[in-house]
Amino acid sequence: MRFCAFASGSSGNCIYTGSESTHVLVDVGISGKRVENALNDAGLTGRDLSGILITHEHADHIGGLGVISRKYGIPIYASEATIEAIKKDKATGVIDESLFVPIVSDKKFLIGDLTINPMKVSHDAADPLAYRISCESKRVAVCTDLGNYDEYTVDCLSNLDAVLLESNHDIKMLQVGPYPYPLKQRILGNRGHLSNEASGRLLSRILHDGMKRVFLGHLSQENNLPDLAYEAVRLEITMSQDNSYRGDDFNISVAKRSEPSEMIEI
Repeated sequence: MRFCAFASGSSGNCIYTGSESTHVLVDVGISGKRVENALNDAGLTGRDLSGILITHEHADHIGGLGVISRKYGIPIYASEATIEAIKKDKATGVIDESLFVPIVSDKKFLIGDLTINPMKVSHDAADPLAYRISCESKRVAVCTDLGNYDEYTVDCLSNLDAVLLESNHDIKMLQVGPYPYPLKQRILGNRGHLSNEASGRLLSRILHDGMKRVFLGHLSQENNLPDLAYEAVRLEITMSQDNSYRGDDFNISVAKRSEPSEMIEI
């Protein structure tokens, strides 16, 4: 099983995972050209894709969806409410109705030899989801755009081999930054985004000896820095009372905003 962030940040998100025979994307928030270049670098083309999993309808997650789906006729999996929101998005353009496949949180489904488990997240979108994806005994997850987490989230993210987890903002940078007050409150709220510290606390709950790789994703361009996110998360893990791990015990890196991160093999 392979796992790679083609792009992750507040300006665009697209994550790849797949087996030898099945390949999927989680979100297409970057241009079709960038998606195709990243696929080519991975030895793939758009014709190899078996499906696109959409977390929610915000532009940084569906910006290139129309182009890619129309060109290759790729099935689009999303919640019913998200599908309806995508259809109303004029920037996405018209997408063939037959490509949309409605899914429901906590109801597993198959795409080829991949088992997809959609999970609920708390975000200000129509009906947002995160995804746990497995192939045989290998398990990865993409979990971004959530204002908070609870025991349900921890359970959904347990026993993973790799995870891309949101580490959106540094609270102090956000508070003193240029965003208007209502937007700051939205980001900090329960339906906003995880801060670096919150990301570290959630990671502390799901880390285990078998976790092979952690990507920190969906960093805000205005309210975070890669080094700041990395150090804050490592510190939270080291200080956590939930386990005896230290931040240096795991391979943690920040997913890149404008180019693919390292392709990992599990």
